[in-house]
Amino acid sequence: MESTSAIDALGALAQATRLETFRLLVRHEPEGLPAGELARLLGVPQNTMSAHLAILSRANLVAGERFSRSIVYRAKIDALRELTLYLVKDCCGGHAEMCAPLIAALTPCCASTTPGGPQ
Repeated sequence: MESTSAIDALGALAQATRLETFRLLVRHEPEGLPAGELARLLGVPQNTMSAHLAILSRANLVAGERFSRSIVYRAKIDALRELTLYLVKDCCGGHAEMCAPLIAALTPCCASTTPGGPQ
């Protein structure tokens, strides 16, 4: 990821409604949510939600897919991964043990639920 892409993504997330929208979409992966449902859940007018989704989309954080008369939005998890890695790739000057608390904090939310995998 280039710094301009990271700045675009962080700028898009630097607003309360957009941040909550993105977090809500992350929680609803992989099925996503229709734009109208996002607006309803966050108590935002639909035209305002459309503007926020356009900003998140231009920052490559969400993608919409048309189904009949509605557009279902999904978080781009790969973009989230790239942004997170960009932010921490030079973590702690090469002292991996200093990054251990960060890795430990991320592990429970991303642990595999496949048989034989971490629970």
